[in-house]
Amino acid sequence: MKTHTVGDYLLQRLHQAGIRHLFGVPGDYNLQFLDSVIAHPEIAWVGCANELNAAYAADGYGRCRGAAALLTTFGVGELSAINGIAGSYAEYVPVIHIVGAPASTAQRQGDCVHHSLGDGDFRHFLRMAQEVSAAAAVLTADNAVAEIDRVMDEALYQHRPGYLLLAVDVAAAEIALPVSLPAAPAPAPQHSAVADAFAAAAGRLLAPAQRVSLLADFLAGRWQLQAQLAELREQRAIPAATLLMGKGVLNEQQPGYVGTYAGEGSTPQVRAAIEETEVTLCVGVRFTDTLTAGFTQQLPAERLIDLQPFQATVAGETFAPLSMAQALAALLPVYQQHCAHFALAQASAEEATAPAAAAVISQQAFWQAMQRFLQPGDIILADQGTAAFGAAALRLPQGAELIVQPLWGSIGYTLPATFGVQTACPERRVILIIGDGSAQLTIQELGSIQRDGLQPLIFLLNNEGYTVERAIHGAEQRYNDIAQWNWTALPQAMSLHSRAQSWRISETAQLEAVLARLSAQRCLSLVEVVMDKQDLPPLLRKVTAALHQRNSRAV
Repeated sequence: MKTHTVGDYLLQRLHQAGIRHLFGVPGDYNLQFLDSVIAHPEIAWVGCANELNAAYAADGYGRCRGAAALLTTFGVGELSAINGIAGSYAEYVPVIHIVGAPASTAQRQGDCVHHSLGDGDFRHFLRMAQEVSAAAAVLTADNAVAEIDRVMDEALYQHRPGYLLLAVDVAAAEIALPVSLPAAPAPAPQHSAVADAFAAAAGRLLAPAQRVSLLADFLAGRWQLQAQLAELREQRAIPAATLLMGKGVLNEQQPGYVGTYAGEGSTPQVRAAIEETEVTLCVGVRFTDTLTAGFTQQLPAERLIDLQPFQATVAGETFAPLSMAQALAALLPVYQQHCAHFALAQASAEEATAPAAAAVISQQAFWQAMQRFLQPGDIILADQGTAAFGAAALRLPQGAELIVQPLWGSIGYTLPATFGVQTACPERRVILIIGDGSAQLTIQELGSIQRDGLQPLIFLLNNEGYTVERAIHGAEQRYNDIAQWNWTALPQAMSLHSRAQSWRISETAQLEAVLARLSAQRCLSLVEVVMDKQDLPPLLRKVTAALHQRNSRAV
């Protein structure tokens, strides 16, 4: 067997998982491992402005490539990143978090070293990380191969973060590598008997049904089931919708697509198409408060065939263990057998509303303009708030994707995530839509984006603060105000060699002119879009009303 270091083996496993970039911030406990990263021929180091941004960037990268890696230093670095890692855990993104730690001797002796709490306990932060990790390990020279394999396999299987504590001496320790790397990710075990029982139960529910709908969500995308869902829909164009977090999982140009489902927040047509059925097929769906206007979905369990990552249910009966891919494969022939008598989706009579005539840019005018601006294959990131809920009404072109974070809902996520997405997909057009309040949290990464020569299109919605919070509570309270920045000056301020172009616009005619220019050329662009601070997209108005009602209830 060939001799390499623990760090070398870890990089081999990252590379095998399809990871080609390592995001993070250097610190003295990870610098020697970073030398190995720099020397690696196929994994590039991507330094970020801070660890939180690096975690967000890794998350965005992982959503596009299936997995990502993050490197921080012990204590101060990993705690700065843990918010981003928690978002990856909540929304099923496998990010391998590598933490450079003090030398093993210092840890055994309980030395009072920097970045520790000074009490000799070097497992405080490991215990914190375990709460938001699928698996975690303290690496040693003896256990490194087995533990790296275990943590990475579990993270890739569960589609959630993995945590590796890598002491400086362990990273450099020489180990004997196995003759061949394990399969990554390991194939999901097949449970034929469970799949057959599930298919039989699904057939009994579908056989007499006349009205059947399909509701898909983000977990179907995390497990890469887009092609299988498209195949199912090709058999019969039943009404099909996604929740906001799952937009892009279904081809929205394929016949049968009715729109974004949001419980009472849906349009009447979408709600009727999904709820007024005898059977609803749910694939990878998670109902959350913000996505359902306060849990207002009306989908009784007795009418559901529900596919989740590791189990499926039919009218409340659970079938497990069963992967979502295997369940969908078992469902397809059953669907084909019965779908001829399922009612087709009604053609949507979309209103051809003209752009708003008012000079000021309204939410309605902005999103109408964005709909016309989108192109096939675009990746759109919309930050939590007016951006995400405005994007819910978009009809995505062929191959376009929408990235939002409505479950974890950490504002500012999308700007560094855009950095990660564009790093993962440099050939695709990446569009970021973010509010001014959100952008103030993470704008530092605009410098890194320019350093690396990336060219996203950034639309910054300036509505003078936290418009979402104003709608929930305290419309005129100063806690919903923020400092007013000179946004268009920031690209140049954050790069001595900036080639970015910037505009500040407040009229619909200006918006149309800028969009026409951006369609004709590709370079880093920041467009500050000035809006009224009380203007809300329709879905967000319904959601904030529901949140206000829930938050105001007596305990």
